[in-house]
Amino acid sequence: MPIEDLPRIGLGTYSEDDQPQWTDNVRTALDVGYRAIDTAHAYGNEQYVGEGIASSSVDREDVFVATKTVHVDLPSSTDDVEGAIDGCLDRLGVDYVDLLYVHWPSGEYDHEAILPAFDEAYNAGKVRHVGLSNFTPELLDEARDVLDAPLAAHQVEMHPLRPQEELLAEAQRHGHWLVAYSPLAQGRVFEVPAIEAVADKHDATPAQVSIAWLLAKDNVAVIPKASSEEHMRDNLAAGEMALDEADIARIDAIERRERLIDPGHAPWN
Repeated sequence: MPIEDLPRIGLGTYSEDDQPQWTDNVRTALDVGYRAIDTAHAYGNEQYVGEGIASSSVDREDVFVATKTVHVDLPSSTDDVEGAIDGCLDRLGVDYVDLLYVHWPSGEYDHEAILPAFDEAYNAGKVRHVGLSNFTPELLDEARDVLDAPLAAHQVEMHPLRPQEELLAEAQRHGHWLVAYSPLAQGRVFEVPAIEAVADKHDATPAQVSIAWLLAKDNVAVIPKASSEEHMRDNLAAGEMALDEADIARIDAIERRERLIDPGHAPWN
């Protein structure tokens, strides 16, 4: 079974600009009921995310904080990774993070140098859970062979147009979470007839239906990005939706397959 302390709906915080907005956004999200916040060194907003957590009325211990380090443009020796992990904690203003991911297994990524540094941070209490992001099944196997810490989560692009069947089966077989980023396919789910039909049936939005469909899968959590309180509340409410078997089958039958996050350094390229 996957770890039990990861909330199944969290707030994604990626944006290409206006990073200071995330102080207010994170505080608002916590105020309306979110208890998981996801960021990354590469997003350039860890400082503001940390300020949002610190200024909230919610205790730090009640917030599941996830971030990512090791990126294509970051060094990857053991010493460098130890420094990068400490940098994440410093920018967030926390003593530990609940989940730390390897962001991309690309560039100078070397599992034999990087993953022991994650184990050291785990053993030192700086990191409560270790995760991976954007890995292939083969790279997941390679990582598990090196990691001493349990693999808690694998974060990937996942939505009705990219259901990630193979990686979902991998998560269910090995007992870790599959954490879906871009769960709304950057808005493309809004115009899919099957999703619109299910949304009309439930008097809901296509966004809510897409999130509810993901949550109907075992071992799946979601981190939709939202910057307005209205969208935050709508996304959170999707966790209360109950799709029936016909709804799920209708969305499962969508034949479109689209990968939206596909940088040149991705391990599948």
